[in-house]
Amino acid sequence: MEMVPEGNNFVIVKECELPAMMEELEKYFPHSLKPENRMNESVGIFCPPDKLERMDLIKDENVLFEWHSPLYMNFTHVGIMFRMEEIYREKVNGKLEGHIYGDIYVHECPAELDLALEPLAANEVIMKPLCITDVKDIHDLYPAGDIESLELFEKLVRQLPGFGVFNQSDNELAAWSLQSYYGGMFSMQTKPKFRRKGYGIQLAQSLTKLVIQRGYTPFVVIRPENDASRGLYMKLGFRKAFESVRGTFVPYAGENHLQIDLPTEIQSEILKEETCTIEPADVTNGIATDNEKGKC
Repeated sequence: MEMVPEGNNFVIVKECELPAMMEELEKYFPHSLKPENRMNESVGIFCPPDKLERMDLIKDENVLFEWHSPLYMNFTHVGIMFRMEEIYREKVNGKLEGHIYGDIYVHECPAELDLALEPLAANEVIMKPLCITDVKDIHDLYPAGDIESLELFEKLVRQLPGFGVFNQSDNELAAWSLQSYYGGMFSMQTKPKFRRKGYGIQLAQSLTKLVIQRGYTPFVVIRPENDASRGLYMKLGFRKAFESVRGTFVPYAGENHLQIDLPTEIQSEILKEETCTIEPADVTNGIATDNEKGKC
């Protein structure tokens, strides 16, 4: 693959420039989250949510984006996704499909992490680090296994910390949680027959402490309807920071979009009649309200 040094609005960063760039990006983590990196299928966008007009620079790019191919974006700030959908409609009459909302909760209350928990029953289970032989169990129960590959989990387990609760009698993996990119914590799952035993909060507490020790700010993505996970993480000092969306931008989606030979003025009228599929940033702003954040 040819290395293109620059495009209409981008340049490849020189190695000597990386420290300054990372210092700037760290101000906005995790406002944009790194997606699964598949060529021409996934893309990650970093943009301060209060400066979304900068995303107009994307419009003229013909190297960074393969506009006529589906583009998958992992959980990303709702304002960025809304602006991207506007751009995608303008570029190729496409739209966002299969989108899922996720609230980003960031660890903000350190004192609450020391919540006293009932210890695990030592004669029944043991908590220990995950290893590569546990990956298949993890991936099989992962709710988005069709998006995240088995190889991704293998890489995470090899390179990043994770904990599992194992049955003492047969070493069966009962529950697990692992760190992802940056301070992200994901795939906290418990097998159905082991639920309601307190394994989840034990794992979350242990992994949160380890992520902090490693120099990261822990955060999790929680589906809005998942009251149990939200309650668990809030007990440990997590608070809602902003709203995010993941989904795939598909070109020429829908009956009207297939009529690409129509005159420009008719196409414009069609686009006016259609609304974006996610909430606009100027309505929700994507940022948690004071009531949603709660106090430490």
